[in-house]
Amino acid sequence: METSEVKKIIEAGIPGSEATVTADGSKYTAVVVSDVFEGMTMVAEQKMVYALLNEHIQSGAIHALTIKALTPEETAAQ
Repeated sequence: METSEVKKIIEAGIPGSEATVTADGSKYTAVVVSDVFEGMTMVAEQKMVYALLNEHIQSGAIHALTIKALTPEETAAQ
């Protein structure tokens, strides 16, 4: 699965988000920035992103997924 496909799925599922996706084989890392994460716990943020990609994880197209979910304010502070 191409990183561009993963990016497209995330950005379509979380309107207004911006995703940066990298891969090493079938191990993916996604950095997702969105206002929707404001006030959410890390677990809730990750569940939201995992839910979008679950069918690809179950099929084995994505073997592992590391998620870093941030608000725009958190991104600016880094």
